[in-house]
Amino acid sequence: MRRLIPSHDLLFVTLDTLRYDVAVDLWERGRTPAFARVLRWERRHTPASFTYAAHHAFFAGFLPTPVAPGPHQRRYAAAFPGSATSGEDTWVFAAADLPTALAEAGYHTVCVGGVGFFNGRGALGSVLPGLFAEAHWEPAFGVTAPDCLDAQLDRLAEVVARVPGQRPLFTFLNVAALHQPNRHYLPDAPQDTVDSHAAALEYVDSRFDRLLATVHRGRPVLVIVCSDHGTAYGEDGHEGHRVGHEVVWTVPYADFVVPA
Repeated sequence: MRRLIPSHDLLFVTLDTLRYDVAVDLWERGRTPAFARVLRWERRHTPASFTYAAHHAFFAGFLPTPVAPGPHQRRYAAAFPGSATSGEDTWVFAAADLPTALAEAGYHTVCVGGVGFFNGRGALGSVLPGLFAEAHWEPAFGVTAPDCLDAQLDRLAEVVARVPGQRPLFTFLNVAALHQPNRHYLPDAPQDTVDSHAAALEYVDSRFDRLLATVHRGRPVLVIVCSDHGTAYGEDGHEGHRVGHEVVWTVPYADFVVPA
């Protein structure tokens, strides 16, 4: 990544709450063709079991960790003494977080939020979006809206159109569709299940080509896509997340470059 800043735009997508097992199962069965055209999911461990903590780690350089024994060189890192996972390919910055560092490198930084930690409603919901030069959220982007990603992409298209073509762009998108409630992606489903979670991922996949086209401005784009944590649907009696269960800690991760 050190060699890609600032020549490449950056798109960072968190598919909030997406489980690794569901992502891989749909990929292997051909139910997420847009993802399959550009990526293969890697099994990783998240640094935290819920959205707020995970994103603080992500923005400091601690993306989900490969499950194989390390050490694993990080893509980017906020500088601090004694780091054992920064190497010759790591983009190391002096700022405390990625959006600030990219802004200092000349990027326009944009956040299009999804779940409540990005809603700007009150102090807590303003911390993460407050790291960006420009942040957007409205109820249509949130967890109760079945077409939340469509609404986010409509707004993102307006934003991208305003950014000068020669200026590097960092787009962060938090997608809320996978998060509970997701029963609305299955007709007449009485409750959220792994199946409705999977149907939500199919909805997101059906919009992924549009997302890539929206941020592609004739410059190469480094794309990072991952989940911040998984979620439980009754496994060992657990419902939801913020618990140390395997289905919560294990997440899908991928990165790739879209050429100019």
